[in-house]
Amino acid sequence: MMARRALLAGGAAAALLPRRSWAAGLSMSLAAAAVQGTLVVGRATTGASVTVDGNPVLVSPKGLFAFGISYDRDNPVHVEWRTSDGTVTSRDVDVIARQYETQTLTGLPQQFVTPTPEQVERIKREAATIYEARKRETDGVGFSEPFDWPVPGIISSVYGSRRILNGIPSAPHLGIDIAAAEGTPIKAPADGIVAISDDYFLDGGFTLLDHGHGVSSCYLHQSKRMATAGAKVSRGDVLGLVGRTGRATGPHVHWGLCWFQVKLDPSRSTRTPEPARA
Repeated sequence: MMARRALLAGGAAAALLPRRSWAAGLSMSLAAAAVQGTLVVGRATTGASVTVDGNPVLVSPKGLFAFGISYDRDNPVHVEWRTSDGTVTSRDVDVIARQYETQTLTGLPQQFVTPTPEQVERIKREAATIYEARKRETDGVGFSEPFDWPVPGIISSVYGSRRILNGIPSAPHLGIDIAAAEGTPIKAPADGIVAISDDYFLDGGFTLLDHGHGVSSCYLHQSKRMATAGAKVSRGDVLGLVGRTGRATGPHVHWGLCWFQVKLDPSRSTRTPEPARA
């Protein structure tokens, strides 16, 4: 494992097609346009090094690398790669803006909207633990193939929604909510290592998977967690069960995707545009 912090505040590059894809280049496969909230998977020639906005990204022995675009980035991404013979090539990738919805939720227990000072301290501790876990850069390549949806069900909240909770404006919803019956198995969408498995105040039953190269995914509001921290999981392994723990109005799983601290839209990295119906 490698422990290198590589944070790019604005994210990185994206795809020519609506879903993740590669555009052929002489020394690196990379799309020519980037959509806000997208995880980008690239392939460089063997032995090449890659930087995004001047920051180095990990490149696997087979040339795989990844980076992400934040939900609000609006300036081009500068990508540069150096081949083993010392040749340096660069490209500026344009970012495509998205239109986000506004979602109003009511009926939440008020403690999850205006928590007490003690609860705020707990929320901060738990957020710090997640932040530290997302700083890790490991050499796995579970991120390199399109993801499966973790549960069948109905998308009840999309990425980027501006949220109003019990009448109070809140932070954007930077994940996907999939409504499903309580107790539905939640399955790993790709290979990874369980970085966190715990019960949190806002997130309820929480699991964080490390897919390598700074890419991680998380699963919130579980009624039961079935994967333990440090365990290796394969695509399709059961992580836990759908619940309504933490800040939730009904049974669902909040599915999040990150590149380090950059929160991405997991629905842009899936094999199909929507989950199967339950």
